Amino acid sequence: MSQATLSSSRVRHGLAPWARIAGLTVCALLTLGPVVWTVSTSLRTPAEAFDLPPQLIPSNPSTEAYRGVFDQIDVWLLALNSTLVTALIAVGQMITAGLAGYAFARLEFRFKKPLFGLVLATMMVPLQVTIVPVFLVLKSMSLTDTLLGLIIPAFPTAFGTFLMRQYFLGMPKDLGEAAMLDGAGPWRTFRSVYAPLAAPGLAIVGVLAFNYHWNEFFRPLILETSGQNYTLPLGLVSLQGNLGTGSISVVLAGVVLSMIPAVAVFVVGQRPLREGITSAGVNR
Repeated sequence: MSQATLSSSRVRHGLAPWARIAGLTVCALLTLGPVVWTVSTSLRTPAEAFDLPPQLIPSNPSTEAYRGVFDQIDVWLLALNSTLVTALIAVGQMITAGLAGYAFARLEFRFKKPLFGLVLATMMVPLQVTIVPVFLVLKSMSLTDTLLGLIIPAFPTAFGTFLMRQYFLGMPKDLGEAAMLDGAGPWRTFRSVYAPLAAPGLAIVGVLAFNYHWNEFFRPLILETSGQNYTLPLGLVSLQGNLGTGSISVVLAGVVLSMIPAVAVFVVGQRPLREGITSAGVNR
């Protein structure tokens, strides 16, 4: 190898770490910039929210906007509704995804591949297409304008089923065969052998489901009409006021409050997410 080639290689290797750091810095700024701006605006008074030129750091930070949120809406009721709905959906999706993923991965039955293909095909159908028939079914069951009407239809998850199927396919078959030789049936094999090993994968399903449905707006907007059944994202809309005349500081203060639980769940669930992704890659 020539001296010029060696010098060029050293330059590339020397610049590569700095290039990666620069790229990651730009991505971080693009991602965190709106969040920082939201928090900054929520700490301004309504009059300062429209200052030109805008300032990143408020000159006189104030929590007046946060008090305005609690004065205008029942934050505790909305948060309780959202917590109940998202927690039950997360648990329900973990159960359904675990069972369905195990069935498609380890059990043999007729039309297994076409059924799995049909499950995957549902991922291509937008929610807006299915909301009308879902609404009619819930209405026939007297579940519209109830929290159960939000929870039950969200239990099936095509992505969770696909994820858990891939997770179970990566596990050794010998474990299940050994359990069956000891007299365990399919249910006992799943419960005692595979389900404990799939805990990181189930944690991924639960964390993703919680973060998605905590911020969900469209289904509650269609299915809920009573204020007592509103979830937090739906209740925050009332902060905008008539024809959007509400204070932008109060609106963004409500947004900041709504972000806290989702961020907390994500931070707590980071370790299960990493373990689940890593172990899935190792198993594959």
